[in-house]
Amino acid sequence: MAVFAAALQSSQRPVRAATLEPWRHAVVEEKGDAGIVLMAGQPNIADKHGLKIDYVQLKGDALALKALLAGEVDSFEGSPGGAIIAASRGADLKVLGCYWPGLSYGVFAPQAITSIEQLQGKVVAISSPGSLPDLVVKALLDEHGIPVGGVHFAAMGGDADRFRSLSAGVVAAAALSMEFVPTAAQHGLKLLVDAHTELPKYLRVCTFVTGDGLRRRRNATVGFIAAQMDGVHFAQLHRLETIDLTRSALKIGPDDPRPAYVYDDAMRDGMVDSTMPLPLDRLKWMEELLQRTGNIGTPFDVGTMVDPTVRVQAAAQTIVK
Repeated sequence: MAVFAAALQSSQRPVRAATLEPWRHAVVEEKGDAGIVLMAGQPNIADKHGLKIDYVQLKGDALALKALLAGEVDSFEGSPGGAIIAASRGADLKVLGCYWPGLSYGVFAPQAITSIEQLQGKVVAISSPGSLPDLVVKALLDEHGIPVGGVHFAAMGGDADRFRSLSAGVVAAAALSMEFVPTAAQHGLKLLVDAHTELPKYLRVCTFVTGDGLRRRRNATVGFIAAQMDGVHFAQLHRLETIDLTRSALKIGPDDPRPAYVYDDAMRDGMVDSTMPLPLDRLKWMEELLQRTGNIGTPFDVGTMVDPTVRVQAAAQTIVK
């Protein structure tokens, strides 16, 4: 991306490659938002924070959480639901900021299904238990007063896997990224429920580390959060370059509508935020939701997971203005 040079020309010179510190970051497998998700790892951003960022793609954020707890990665990004559940059971997790607080997600279904109430007794495709798709569906059921046990859940991998299953009629509905909105009608499907509208407090993506990892590698952690801030900010300022990065990552052509749709959807209504806020009120709302849905059995203080000091230091190190 030649535009990086112009955008960053006033910042400090890149760190020499030999001095770059490796950082492994787990993400959900690349899809229509890849340009935003991967921007922090671009050399003219990551290098300037002294890091070489290696993205580890996994089928869902529940698997990414497991990779972090197993020490296989240094951080992961995903919805806070699974992390809050793990922390309530003793896992030493810290949430450092949420660059994608808006929930750009929904439940898709065939045209014949007109309400979420019609899903009772039917099979809904999710990712693994505790993942964003699983918890979003349960949150929507709770919102509509539908017992969780009234719906059958089928774990079916990533978004693309679930979309194929829904298109083939294997399931009655599926929790999916909003990137499928522009192509759903071609498959006889539609967006049944926009989760952002019905669950405005639900956080889509936050960044997590372990408490031990933060203590051992604080400087690198601060650098990584600064890189994420810069990556999102650059994406906000450069629409075409971000869409091009998505197309390159997914190896898709210019006729695929998903990258542009996802970008424009993400930029509306503050869906993404390069300051990476830590909205404690929304984290507490999610904790209470998880108690109602039976994912957390005993009260838990989600505030113990929050570390605001890293984002403050990181903000002082950002280079994209």
